[in-house]
Amino acid sequence: MQASSNQLRPCPVDICSTNSQMLPQAGIYRNTEAHDRNPATWLTNPWLSLIAILLMLFVGWLDWSTGWELSLFVFYAVPILLVVWYGNLFSAILFALASSGVWWLANEDQHPYATGWGYLWASLSRMTYFLFVAVGGRALRVKRNAERGRLRALERASELERQIVRISEEEQQRIGRDLHDGICQYLAGIKCALGIVRHDLETKGIPQHTELRNIESLLKDAVTKTRDLARGISPVMNNEAGLAAALQDLCGTSACMYTAKVRFQSGGDVNEHDPQKALHLYRIAQEALGNALRHSGANTISITLDGDDQALELSVVDNGRGIQNATTRGNGMGLRTMEYRARSMNAEFSVAPLPQGGTSVRCRVPRFRTA
Repeated sequence: MQASSNQLRPCPVDICSTNSQMLPQAGIYRNTEAHDRNPATWLTNPWLSLIAILLMLFVGWLDWSTGWELSLFVFYAVPILLVVWYGNLFSAILFALASSGVWWLANEDQHPYATGWGYLWASLSRMTYFLFVAVGGRALRVKRNAERGRLRALERASELERQIVRISEEEQQRIGRDLHDGICQYLAGIKCALGIVRHDLETKGIPQHTELRNIESLLKDAVTKTRDLARGISPVMNNEAGLAAALQDLCGTSACMYTAKVRFQSGGDVNEHDPQKALHLYRIAQEALGNALRHSGANTISITLDGDDQALELSVVDNGRGIQNATTRGNGMGLRTMEYRARSMNAEFSVAPLPQGGTSVRCRVPRFRTA
């Protein structure tokens, strides 16, 4: 258990960091507002400042060269957007005001207005446009950062889920190996020693040997139950035929415990070289079979495993009552667990009622093989 605690210790750190990113938008707004309130932020990158200034002056020169009839005021938005995208809102507003001044100078000697008030009004409308460009660019930037933050939060949450499932499965496999290789062997040794003692007492005619026979039988049952428990915790053996053998054993055990007829069929290439995928498929079949036995009222359940070069497909079909509606489907933790296991394998997963009654659970795992 010491190794397990060492593995699980980093998890709270991941959980805390993931929770801090689950609401990224508030943090992004706070960072953006602090960034915008600092006028020196844009000045820390003089090259971008120089490029934006040169672009603004170049647009102003083109505006002056082309005259009043060909208006180029929309192109002043380029340096403003550059500033707001890589700088802050304060600097973008300064560039919007500066662009208004450059536009004023570029068109002062050639505008068609009869009075200065008309030209002033035109200048104010251009300034309003430039300010809208600055504020709108800042809003787009904040939205982009919020989307990136949400994507990072989803990636972190998905990665944390995979780590939790992986660590849980590894711990279960370790416990299963300890039960099978440790306690089972220990109980088997005690049973052998007890058998020798019972044989000696029986040879000497001591009547207590019958009690030892009963104890020996109890030990035998304990070994069998411990071995079955180990197989339940770590069902898929580390070999290519492990998945099919584990599913066959699952069907046999379920048929003995329940009155329903449980059958297993396999065809094609059902060898799964990835032990994690094999374990996920086994858990999906185990959950679907348990649901059918406990809730559907089915008397016939069929588990099929088919494989080829393209994919490995698992199906669990029963003749029970079937799924009533989507709401019933969404309430079960087992269904959500199966869907998560399928997503972790990039598999196609479906649960659907059958026309003749019953439910079909299918999981198709693609195979990525290199030539």
